[in-house]
Amino acid sequence: MTVLQLLRDRRRDRSLPGQRRDDARLVLLIEGGSSRGAYSSGMTIAIEELGLLAAFDAVYGSSAGSLNAAWLLCGQAAKTQHAWWDPLIMRTTINLGNALRGKPVVDTDFLVNTVYTKIMPMGFQEILDNPVGFHPIATDARTGEPVDLHDRIHDQAGVRLALKASTAMPILAGGPVEMGGQLFVDAGISESVPVRTALNQQATHIVALRTMREDETSGPPPLAERLVASRWFARRAPGALAPYLRGDVLRAEEERLLARHPATLQIRPPLGSARIGRTDRRLSRLREAVDAGRQAAFDVLAACVDEPPRRSTCSTP
Repeated sequence: MTVLQLLRDRRRDRSLPGQRRDDARLVLLIEGGSSRGAYSSGMTIAIEELGLLAAFDAVYGSSAGSLNAAWLLCGQAAKTQHAWWDPLIMRTTINLGNALRGKPVVDTDFLVNTVYTKIMPMGFQEILDNPVGFHPIATDARTGEPVDLHDRIHDQAGVRLALKASTAMPILAGGPVEMGGQLFVDAGISESVPVRTALNQQATHIVALRTMREDETSGPPPLAERLVASRWFARRAPGALAPYLRGDVLRAEEERLLARHPATLQIRPPLGSARIGRTDRRLSRLREAVDAGRQAAFDVLAACVDEPPRRSTCSTP
């Protein structure tokens, strides 16, 4: 059965995990990429608007993909999209001047513990209660292996901590995050698209929300970055240095796994859409990326819905 047919059938019978009539395990994978997550944010809005979330058995997220997964699982993907072009949120979360003051350039603590709790509260309990499982990925600082944090999340504080661990970008976001006695750094170090973890957990059908266009490639980090990062990893996360240096090889392997899997549907930013850097703060471009991601997912997934909602551009103030 194709991914689209499975989505359509499950949406029609309105079954939930544990009540399925089929024996498939359909998962949603959300790629990381820091500011590039604006694209996958828009894609999750389309899934929310089309009423397709309940058709999945689990949602896996890497780095910024974990944040977008969380908003989707608590039913607020569309409601909170404006955070991508809110000047206060973006310029406080990503502040290049912080490097001169010895502070994290990417302030995930402000994002998770201030924005997500006070400015636009995230439904942490709704995430815990959702029958669709939440699987944020992080990288073990000691071994360099990707770790699914699902079984370590027991309460709302655990959700927040898992989000911080999954997005703990080396150097830019400060030090590793401790959870359950282990130290973790950003998921993207070991698994930008959590396809290996999902396949190891018996996924049979995959929808992958990507943050890079099909014609984009990423090579090894430049020499200057490698020198700085190597010193940082040696002090803070020695086991994660090897996957960091082999990042292009790991990403190529993820591409092969996704391409070869017989029941995979990938949704990418459209060709010609803007290239967005990890710490991009251009608000108009981020807003365009959210809308482009939404339209890309809508165009693919609307076939699963008998009467899809009318398409529109992002309009939340």
